[in-house]
Amino acid sequence: MATTADFRNGMCLEIEGQYYFIVEFLHVKPGKGPAFVRTKLKNVTTGRILDKTWNSGVKVEEVRIERRPYQYLYQDEMGYNFMHPETFEQITIPGASIDGVQFLKDGDMVEVMVHATSETVLTCELPPHVKLRVTYTEPGLKGDTATNTLKPATVETGAEVRVPLFIQEGELIEVDTRDGSYIGRVKE
Repeated sequence: MATTADFRNGMCLEIEGQYYFIVEFLHVKPGKGPAFVRTKLKNVTTGRILDKTWNSGVKVEEVRIERRPYQYLYQDEMGYNFMHPETFEQITIPGASIDGVQFLKDGDMVEVMVHATSETVLTCELPPHVKLRVTYTEPGLKGDTATNTLKPATVETGAEVRVPLFIQEGELIEVDTRDGSYIGRVKE
């Protein structure tokens, strides 16, 4: 059992039989009245965000999770297939349990969160930044660089990313997997 004082981002809780990750929390001590904690919780199975307010000192059920490295192999009708690099154990994870799945390419290493006692897969996390090659984009107009204008570009995984006008086909770019935004060019 943990209390609200133990809250931290990424902590996994069990609430009414459902698993939730703490996305963010804020301890509030108003001038009048008792302290409380505001949290944003992400449901592991549905991905929905829940805003919940807790009285300070309330006990909650913490779920022990393990982060394990897995390598992405392929996708089939069952979901996305991953392999543990040391034990060669293969698991299948549905696409709904993977944030930023559109940026996943063959051979990528991800972290899979597994419930420590029941060994059930909870979710899968991609690295925060990935390097992808631009496969298609419209050519930028020369001299149209006065404003910070973005254009759509398709990357090797098939995802669409908004990039600056100077990006050309075949260039390697870095993309943030959390929000799908362009970070910068990668030198080869």
